[in-house]
Amino acid sequence: MKNYFLIIFLIFIPKIANMQNYQHQQYRIVTYNVENYFDNVIDSTNVDEEFLPEGVRHWTTSRYKTKQVRIGKVLVAIGGWTPPPIVALCEVESKKSLVDLIRYSGLKSFNYQFVHYDSPDVRGVDVALLYRPQQFKIIYSKPIHIHFPTAPDVKTRDVLLVSGKVPSGDTLHIFVCHLPSRLEGELESENRRIFVAQTIRNQVDTLISVYKNPNIIIMGDFNDYPDNKSITQTLHAEQLTSNPQPDKLYNLALPLHLAGEGTYKHAGQWGMLDQFIVSGNLLNIKNRFYTQQQDAHVFKTDFLLEKDESDLGTKPFRTYNGYTYNNGYSDHLPLYVDFWFKQEEDE
Repeated sequence: MKNYFLIIFLIFIPKIANMQNYQHQQYRIVTYNVENYFDNVIDSTNVDEEFLPEGVRHWTTSRYKTKQVRIGKVLVAIGGWTPPPIVALCEVESKKSLVDLIRYSGLKSFNYQFVHYDSPDVRGVDVALLYRPQQFKIIYSKPIHIHFPTAPDVKTRDVLLVSGKVPSGDTLHIFVCHLPSRLEGELESENRRIFVAQTIRNQVDTLISVYKNPNIIIMGDFNDYPDNKSITQTLHAEQLTSNPQPDKLYNLALPLHLAGEGTYKHAGQWGMLDQFIVSGNLLNIKNRFYTQQQDAHVFKTDFLLEKDESDLGTKPFRTYNGYTYNNGYSDHLPLYVDFWFKQEEDE
């Protein structure tokens, strides 16, 4: 009888050892509008004169370097001193500003690279994707140009599409977006955000038609809230249910918004202009790379906030209040989502 149990035990040892080779590891992805991260070199193709040393904002080399240090500090802090593998940035001006960020801020020791294309935006503010190549291997990238058929002279930033592999071997298709602003008024500018959202939705539908259950992430500053038309009716980004469908889109920022959280404060109210939308396949915990609703968070640490003198509580500690230099971080707070992956350890 003893020999019988010994044989059974020896049979199952390899299976037990193989199970122990699989561990759930964290993979943090961030989206952050960094508020006018301009370099301070004149660019004849952009209207960037206000962000020059002699411009109305007096954007000196010292202020530019301080901004770099602050962005780097935020990203290091979000990662708990291990910076996140993927970061979507909104409101960056140029390749130079990104090169300086990864070389001269607190990110310099972490081998970041980036994907960025100059867009036709009049002010020159673009989106970009920072990534750590040992944790995200780029397969493909492209800018998605926006052409408004009823306003051909209006220029806005591109949407960035980047596809790459994560350590589990899965491919992510990432859209980084910064939809047109509300400066002209919410209703007056709504059609432009809807048009950009439809452009993204068309690209999503193409991915779904080409790939079986693709892993899609759409993140950035939407300049709309999770319950606005561009999100709910155009992108068709829903609230997560108990049974997510692999080819549907789910907005992980919606429950945070409904709970009164936000990345941006306007007229005394917090709201989720920055959002994180995923395809349902990424919400299947049986997959090797996945996330859950509770893994979405606003990074609302003390050093990113200041007292709100006009309204109650706090507000983002921004770089400028109007044209007055405030020496802060950004008028937005970062939003991040933790993913989890299963990777077989080296034997």
